Amino acid sequence: MAHQIQLLLSLSLSLFIVLNAFGNIPLFLSLLKGIPRKRQKQIVFRELLIALFIIIIFNYIGVWLLKFLNVTQEIVQIAGGVILFLLSLKMLFPKEKKEIEAELKKITEPFIVPLAIPLVAGPAVLAAVMVYSPQIPNVLMIGAIFIAWLATLLILLLSAHLSSWMGGRGLIALERLMGFIMVLIAIQMFLSGLKTFMQT
Repeated sequence: MAHQIQLLLSLSLSLFIVLNAFGNIPLFLSLLKGIPRKRQKQIVFRELLIALFIIIIFNYIGVWLLKFLNVTQEIVQIAGGVILFLLSLKMLFPKEKKEIEAELKKITEPFIVPLAIPLVAGPAVLAAVMVYSPQIPNVLMIGAIFIAWLATLLILLLSAHLSSWMGGRGLIALERLMGFIMVLIAIQMFLSGLKTFMQT
């Protein structure tokens, strides 16, 4: 029982880091700028629900899809590690603020894209789910997804308050920390897949 709880918490933390809630705060605020506060929260809740649905669906069809394509688990781990590593580099070395704002100005009120996909249910999360789901009991996997999602939802609902409280530099520092941890997760995933591949 203690081992299952530890596994659940560990997996939840890994997924939460990959969801990159703190790194998404400035993007969410920019996209929802000018929209009334109450409507902002409704949009965030809607987009997070859509993202949760996509992640859970992918949790179930991911394994089937891999079997259909005849892709082995160790290959998924190696590929997932590479994807996570590349995305974590974007967290550590993001685009210039002006460049991001120029892209966001092209968008009106967001629906599904880009909030639900790819900011929340992006390639990093889907790759992580594909790697973890065959190895973890389904109940624990769904529980971990929900815990990580709930924490992300709360942070993004409170994004305006957190941005004021922590300031721009605080959010940047936190995103860099999350990016560094994600690099470690990515390398571990890559090496585990490589080790299994070499053994087989």
